[in-house]
Amino acid sequence: MKKKFLLTVAAVVVLLAAVVAAGSFYLVNFALVDAPRHRDSSFNRAIANYPELRPWIDSLQAEGALRDTFVVMPTGERAHALFARSTKAHGATAVLVHGYTDNATSMLMIARIYNHFLNYNILLPDLHAHGQSYGNDIQMGWKDRLDVMHWIGLAPGMFSTPADSMRLVVHGISMGAATTMCVSGEQTPNYVKCFVEDCGYTSVWDEFAHELKGRFSLPEFPLLYTASWVVQMKYGWSFDEASPLKQVAKCRKPMLFIHGDNDTYVPTAMVYPLYEAKPQPKQLWIAPGSKHALSYRDHKAEYIRKVTEFVSKWNGAEIRANTSHESVI
Repeated sequence: MKKKFLLTVAAVVVLLAAVVAAGSFYLVNFALVDAPRHRDSSFNRAIANYPELRPWIDSLQAEGALRDTFVVMPTGERAHALFARSTKAHGATAVLVHGYTDNATSMLMIARIYNHFLNYNILLPDLHAHGQSYGNDIQMGWKDRLDVMHWIGLAPGMFSTPADSMRLVVHGISMGAATTMCVSGEQTPNYVKCFVEDCGYTSVWDEFAHELKGRFSLPEFPLLYTASWVVQMKYGWSFDEASPLKQVAKCRKPMLFIHGDNDTYVPTAMVYPLYEAKPQPKQLWIAPGSKHALSYRDHKAEYIRKVTEFVSKWNGAEIRANTSHESVI
């Protein structure tokens, strides 16, 4: 009888372990491998969402200024970016980092702020496994920080500007904002002057826990623990180490935090511990009524004003005269 009981317990334990293992691999594949991505790098989707982009893009293309580039990352993988030089930049450069499953073209409305209103050079990378960059596994901003830092290192050469004359801002949205914050906690070159993060999460763990509960009605334990272990084994990073919250605590350069107050995908509540963890100088703007990653769409004039004033203060760029409300929409 006792032997039969022990065999039953063992069978149940093995069954539960198999279910958890299967669930862990499903979660990892669902979030990091099988998530549908916008690989199309044409400008049509961006222009459809933001019609004000068309004359600016047409002007850049007529001048041959908006170009593609491909580089080989230190990992040996091929990566793509869009970039455009400004003859009036004098070293002022913006690196624009897109979000989860998106690509570089999704940041064109933000690139326009820097290039059209501030005369910046612009650099828009496709993150690993996005757009035209190599890879299958989404890195949630953690290992992406290393790729963005590589692009930052390439910027002086790309824009024919000595490093000591360059002034660079990194601006990201959603996962791109998480990437931006992860970059901010590293030792960045002196020419990186400030950061703008728009609706980034506190950590991959927190974001996935939020999604597990909201999408599947599941608790963190045990799936999040075992899925993180799977990611560590397969891809070399874990959910708990991928923490913008820990990274911003190490950042001494200025950062503007932006978050919509109706964001349920990356909950608005996440921005407050991020802001508190970041040492001065820093600034926070909560966009009224905006859902996830829609603060620019909902408040174009105010968004442009907040960004241009912040980066002009810390990056030393002149604001062009055409930043009136009528010219931005």
